[in-house]
Amino acid sequence: MAEGDVLFVEVVAADRRVWEGEAISVIARTTEGDIGIMANHEPFLGLLVPSAAEVLTVDGRREVIAVDGGFISVAENRVAVLSQYARLAHEISLAEAERELMDAEKKLEQGDTSETTRQHHDRAAAQLAAATRVQDTH
Repeated sequence: MAEGDVLFVEVVAADRRVWEGEAISVIARTTEGDIGIMANHEPFLGLLVPSAAEVLTVDGRREVIAVDGGFISVAENRVAVLSQYARLAHEISLAEAERELMDAEKKLEQGDTSETTRQHHDRAAAQLAAATRVQDTH
């Protein structure tokens, strides 16, 4: 694979670098919808929504990463995903993510619309999406 056909991708959360490496493509969900990034993509800056981003690595692996929002930046075959919270799907328990989402939804239904509860809901939804996506491929 030629150098110009590869992306360098880094996924960074507030507390750590979650993943970095070379990739063939990245798929992420922005406020405008899903976006697919491949080598030589035009420069782009987008606002992410809570979801599961996917990175297809040069060796054919698929990394699925839960993000609770943030930004995606693309320029010169470099992709940066920046999120307050990000977690690799294989680090997430599907049962725990389902439980967390149910707890957050219950609080919202009871009228708790605090920023903490909304953030809890968004993170749990992103984790569930990532864990489900990985489980569906195994």
